[in-house]
Amino acid sequence: MKTSKKSRIEIVLLLLPGLLVFGIFTVYPIIKLFIMSFFQWDFGSMFGQSFIGLENYREVIQDKYFQTAFVNSLIYTLVTVPGQMILGLLIALLLNKIARFKVGYRVLYYLPVITSWVVASLIFKYVFNTEGLLNYFLTNVIHITIQNVHWLDTRWGGGLAVAMLLGIWKGIGWNMVVFLAALQTVPNDLYEAASIDGAGAINKFFHVTLPSIRGTILFALVMLTIGGFNVFTSTKMITGGEPGHQTDVILTWMYYKAFSTGAFGYSAALSFITTIVLACLALIQFKMMRQEDK
Repeated sequence: MKTSKKSRIEIVLLLLPGLLVFGIFTVYPIIKLFIMSFFQWDFGSMFGQSFIGLENYREVIQDKYFQTAFVNSLIYTLVTVPGQMILGLLIALLLNKIARFKVGYRVLYYLPVITSWVVASLIFKYVFNTEGLLNYFLTNVIHITIQNVHWLDTRWGGGLAVAMLLGIWKGIGWNMVVFLAALQTVPNDLYEAASIDGAGAINKFFHVTLPSIRGTILFALVMLTIGGFNVFTSTKMITGGEPGHQTDVILTWMYYKAFSTGAFGYSAALSFITTIVLACLALIQFKMMRQEDK
């Protein structure tokens, strides 16, 4: 008993520094942010906040700019998540069949993942800028147009589309690695049995491969959905929310309200609304996958 008690004390002492850091820099800020969401907390009330209940939440929900940012985030997620997963799975299937230079191809496809978001965003902005590389190529090299196209000056046809393209390009490598690891765990016996039954490549994919990696698909779906709603750097660097906050996403709008207008209570409420939405989406995704398993 003495040895067991001593071991428990040692375990607690070893875990204590990490728990303290986690509590101070993670748990406490979340609790503080939750409290802020119920107060009038801005530049004018830094030393005397007044309790306003759910007023911040009501203001967020009724704000037309938040509604625009939410729709932008939703569309961004609906486009980039399937794009990343489909292309990542396709590349993983191809690499899983390659015998030579497999490591080199993996590194090549994974390079966008480790590329800085800031650097990649600036490159995409330079390419699609009005005076950028793409317009130079179209007007001066192949002479398709005589005037520069304003790629980044519209909501759907420009800024958000470029941000989506960047998001897909950045995420393919991560999905490739995740799906490739899952594909290598599928037993060859299943494919051999399917071949004996006369199944072709397409039937093997839908009846052997996909069911075998269902858990990995769910994991990627949930993680990418969270990442889609948390997009910030690309839209901030490429469009900055322009024109007129029409290309803002949830996090860029939250950043603007907090650090440009000082509406910290509003931003705190917005962050928890986003958290609730993501939690609901994750639960729906888990439920849908469980129903398909039955």
